[in-house]
Amino acid sequence: MLSRRSRFLLQLFVLLTAGAAVSCAEQSSAPAAPKLVLDGLGKGTAPLDGVWQFHLGDDPSWAAPALNDSNWEQLTADEPWGAQGHANYTGFAWYRRHVTLTPAPGAAPDFALLIQRLDDAYELYWNGVLVGRNGKLPPHPVSYSDQSAQTFGLGPARNGVLAVRVWKAPLSSNDTGQLGGFETPPVAGGPEAIAARKAALDYRWLRGNQFAFALDSLYGLVALFSLLAWLRDRRQSILIWMTGFCLAPVGILLLDNAMLIRLPFNVALGLEQPVYSLEDISLWFLLLSLLQLSESHSLVRKVRIAARINATAFILDGLLILGMYNWTRPQQIADAALTTVFTVTEALPQVLVVIAIVRRKRLDSARWMVAIFAFLVQMLSVAQIAAQQGSRYTHWTLGEWIYAPLFTVNGNPISPYTVASTLLLLSIIYAVYRYSADSSRRQSALEQEFKSARELQQLLIPATLPAVPGFALSSSYRPAQEVGGDFFQIIPIEGDPPAGSGTLVILGDVSGKGLKAAMTVSLIVGAVRVLADNYSGPAELLAQLNRSLDGRMQGGFATCIALRLGLDGSCAIASAGHPSLFLNGHEFSLPGAFPLGLAAAASYEETIFNVQIGDRMALYTDGLLEARNSSGELYGFDRLETLFATNPSAAQATEAAVKFGQDDDITVLTLTRLAAGEESTAVHAVPGH
Repeated sequence: MLSRRSRFLLQLFVLLTAGAAVSCAEQSSAPAAPKLVLDGLGKGTAPLDGVWQFHLGDDPSWAAPALNDSNWEQLTADEPWGAQGHANYTGFAWYRRHVTLTPAPGAAPDFALLIQRLDDAYELYWNGVLVGRNGKLPPHPVSYSDQSAQTFGLGPARNGVLAVRVWKAPLSSNDTGQLGGFETPPVAGGPEAIAARKAALDYRWLRGNQFAFALDSLYGLVALFSLLAWLRDRRQSILIWMTGFCLAPVGILLLDNAMLIRLPFNVALGLEQPVYSLEDISLWFLLLSLLQLSESHSLVRKVRIAARINATAFILDGLLILGMYNWTRPQQIADAALTTVFTVTEALPQVLVVIAIVRRKRLDSARWMVAIFAFLVQMLSVAQIAAQQGSRYTHWTLGEWIYAPLFTVNGNPISPYTVASTLLLLSIIYAVYRYSADSSRRQSALEQEFKSARELQQLLIPATLPAVPGFALSSSYRPAQEVGGDFFQIIPIEGDPPAGSGTLVILGDVSGKGLKAAMTVSLIVGAVRVLADNYSGPAELLAQLNRSLDGRMQGGFATCIALRLGLDGSCAIASAGHPSLFLNGHEFSLPGAFPLGLAAAASYEETIFNVQIGDRMALYTDGLLEARNSSGELYGFDRLETLFATNPSAAQATEAAVKFGQDDDITVLTLTRLAAGEESTAVHAVPGH
């Protein structure tokens, strides 16, 4: 008789044995995974459709053909796992399919497989042997945005298990969460049939993208011609913005199809972000010019601020995307925040168009067409980006509709965005052409005006000057622009005692530069020539000149210094707000006075002194004093005093200031009293003579 302990052990053994038997019976009775049988595969192909065994997670042993996968979940291969109950899932997952392949009589014994698209990176195993991959799996993942169809050889195997190890990258802020894994079933067949199937897919892809390629090629040509035109005339800044706007789509096209150069998806997408910013900013400044808003300095300043914000957000987002394969939740939030920032700035074209309408800009039809299509394109772009943000939570489909085809042309899908962007490009080309043509006409007219002003100025400042009796004269004139606002005149005077004959020396500087200043100079010189016959005294001459200029200076003014030199060395001098002369290297003190053109009743004080033999006088305009070097430092009085202490000629003094950094018109006159019997001389340096 068994003891109680022995009976317990015997009962335990029976229970364990029975449990094991039940388990084995259950395992042997479990339904086997479905097997796909493809008989008579010859020159054709067959899809591996139907249900596949599917399992989330990762275990390299799942590639083994003997693995019992009957308890795995079943999914189809005609749509991603995100659309089959696993939305928002990222990471590893496996597909398995039990297949029997039988060739048709006379067909090649080998088989091949075609995979059109598998999101994102994958490895393919046939009977536990790795036969191919696309991209790389973690720990150093690489995937591609535009996956072309891939083919893999399976060899002569007849029965086996096809296992696919898939890795889905972390979701971006605009990811719908509906992707992952297969999007279309793979196709099996003979190597030649699979190669023909792949060639047909590649041809269909090229045919379906020919409109996009043609459009972007047109963008590229316009960018090239705009750049060449800008290099010829860099004053037309609109052309460089046209270059940037048209160059961006070409860069985006290349990066979107980075699979062709095997550029990883995160790198391609990260590099795209600054290109999008270039396109945005170039369009903004194009609109500023075309809508005639660039004269508003405050608006231009605000657009520049928006451009800095836009570029910063895009660049930071691009840097963030470069590390997207290892994204954490905070990084995904940062991506969404940066996307929100640059999306808000992308609404700027709508704002500019509204401002142009409110300000009632009188624009031609070409510019209004640009405004309308820019408004439409940016509105679609902003709506598409906004709709995609968080779409896995909102399930909005507006973003998909914007890029969904309205119709096809020879196999090319034409979406609302395609239509709008094409019309925008054509309208910009036409508007820029009109703008450039108008600018060229205006520039030609302006150049003709400058040419006339130069000719007039050459008449006012002749190549030779009369000698000043008893003096050696040197003069130098160097305008800062093509025409300047400095003037001087040497006018012989016939007079009666006690003043007698002599020479009137006038030197001055008109406020402003360029054509307007040059025309004012012609007015002053003409008035001086008329008044000199009746008013030989410097103070009286300046007073009469000031009265004649009243109301004719268009808000400007002129400084002037006048000297009357007698044959005996006497000198009468008066100044109208002009820098005083230097006498023997030291500044000569003169009373202050109003410049010409500011106060009609202004009077001027005359100073009389004698110039001794050997004395040297130097007169100059403030362009000499206010020369500015590259660091912003002025030439100043100290350097000026040091310069005139060396007794330079007028040309030498001018050249010293030009080398330091010319910022304004420069005119210098030097007068040296000669001894009796010495011959008077006059040396004059003027550009163009």
